[in-house]
Amino acid sequence: MKATPLPLYNWLNERSAGALVHLSSLPSDTGIGNLGAGAYRYVDFMNVSGLQVWQICPLGPTGYGDSPYQCFSAFAGNPYFIDLEPLLSDGLIDCSDMDTLKQLPHDHVDYGWLYSVFWPILRKAYDRFQQSGADHFRDYGSLPAFKKAQSGWLDDYALFTALKADFGGKCWLEWPKEFRDYSKASQQKLSAEVQETYDAHVFYQYLFYAQLAKLRAYASTKGVEILGDVPIFVALDSSDVWAHPELFQLNKEGRPKAVAGVPPDYFSADGQLWGNPLYDWNKHVESNFAWWIDRIQSNLAFYDIVRLDHFRGFESYWSVPAKETTAKKGKWIKCPGLELFKAIRKACPDAKLVAEDLGVITDEVDALRLATGLPGMAVLHFAFGGESDNAYLPHNYSRNCVVYSGTHDNDTTRGWYQALDDDSQDHIRRYLGVCGETISWDLIRAAIQSCAHLAIFPIQDLMSLGSEARLNTPGAAVGNWQWRYLEHQIEELEVNSAAYLREQLYLFGR
Repeated sequence: MKATPLPLYNWLNERSAGALVHLSSLPSDTGIGNLGAGAYRYVDFMNVSGLQVWQICPLGPTGYGDSPYQCFSAFAGNPYFIDLEPLLSDGLIDCSDMDTLKQLPHDHVDYGWLYSVFWPILRKAYDRFQQSGADHFRDYGSLPAFKKAQSGWLDDYALFTALKADFGGKCWLEWPKEFRDYSKASQQKLSAEVQETYDAHVFYQYLFYAQLAKLRAYASTKGVEILGDVPIFVALDSSDVWAHPELFQLNKEGRPKAVAGVPPDYFSADGQLWGNPLYDWNKHVESNFAWWIDRIQSNLAFYDIVRLDHFRGFESYWSVPAKETTAKKGKWIKCPGLELFKAIRKACPDAKLVAEDLGVITDEVDALRLATGLPGMAVLHFAFGGESDNAYLPHNYSRNCVVYSGTHDNDTTRGWYQALDDDSQDHIRRYLGVCGETISWDLIRAAIQSCAHLAIFPIQDLMSLGSEARLNTPGAAVGNWQWRYLEHQIEELEVNSAAYLREQLYLFGR
């Protein structure tokens, strides 16, 4: 009898729990959550509560729509997340700059206002640093050494952002012809202004990388791992596509032949038309997936655990003709998923990867996940109102699984429950043996009690918040990624719930 091959990975062997909150949702005085005091305070809360995994959304620089799943680079960090306090303390910015930022809202992110206020302050910090002649800031390491270590993507990204600023923020497809071709643009002599913007963006990445590394190191001392999200696709208007068009399905003008999305599903009757360019997988195979390996290695420098968004797209991807206005008229096309993961396993044998396997899941997708050994996901919001064989009901879980009460794409549990029909609400109450008056905690307990080795809940559920605290509504063009909690809310949560949460985790071996 032929032996069944061992899975590529087998890392989720212990029970633990965590919470989901994006960095932008943390308290700060700069209009958006950042890598500063609010993040360290959140880690302390996790430690006191017995939580061991902090899940965040992608940390890349966002563009129009502010979605962390549509970034200008798959490797860069979002400068909005830079903690400005060290820059203030060391005289790179002034107290008056911070006073300006403090006028920004504290309970949500106003991206338009933030954009107009934040960037001039960050540029002032760079200008003063440059004038100082220093080659490092504090204990962040050598700036020249950082540039050398990150040269595989940093030069492309800095040139892309500098040119984008010079061309009024337009998509690279609308730039002058000689700059649309990366190989030609990289040979052009830059104006002094563009060169200074280029250097400034290198400095911003230097700060971001150093501060994230410090936060991750602090979290490690508190027994907290950071679980980060990697979107399967990259944005068309990104340095990745501009600098490496050969890796994507583009025509001679650089425009997508077809774009990414998903067919009609729970979230949308028209499907989701993401619009991202699709990979030319033949080119990736020829390079032995070099770009993907670089990307995963870069993300493993950001995070302890990496969640691969839209895992089913590694088995087959939904290809929609570029002219379509919805995702209905697409088709599934196979891609070399197992070959990719074998290459990743060879390059990153100790990686901790999670497969986001929600949506239209086929036997082939299940087979790929089992072959990789990656833990999949179960979401309790999808569990109720049907039959007992629903894969998202806790009695159907495997141990190699991450269970969520809800995700960043769901309504809060309170808001979700209130919008359900009577039969579905009744099913929840009967299945969990609860009255439903504290539904957020009912689902949190269900996740903790399940056999899934990792249980994660959005902080909005820990705070029992309603739909006003929803972070993202898939398919909605505006109003997303804005929600933030206030400082007093984390204090109240710790006082009122940390001991209870820690007891629940202890009782169920987490």
